[in-house]
Amino acid sequence: MYYKFSGFTQSLVGASAPGAYSPQGLRPAVVSDAPPMIFGTPVKHASEIGTSPEFLGKNRVPDLQKVFQRSDGLPVHLKRGVPDRLLYRTTMALTVGGALYCLVALYMAAQPRNKQ
Repeated sequence: MYYKFSGFTQSLVGASAPGAYSPQGLRPAVVSDAPPMIFGTPVKHASEIGTSPEFLGKNRVPDLQKVFQRSDGLPVHLKRGVPDRLLYRTTMALTVGGALYCLVALYMAAQPRNKQ
């Protein structure tokens, strides 16, 4: 016996062989043309690139390695000077300020309200 899914009862029901092999709603595969590309950009394959690099900027990694590996007693997060110190101090100030704000809010929440 053959079965197919019934959309009305949402269960399997008995069916004939042609009905089971080509159920309602499914169509035979039709080969169609690919839709046009909307944001098509040309793609370069590895064989087309050759030996010339795409990025022609200066490689700064060796310079940064020298800066970060210098033994001057500073922690790594402060090695690049003023911008690092500014970010570090701002972060510390926000952390301390947030902790104080949490303590004040906890103190205010712990106090009973005055009933009038």
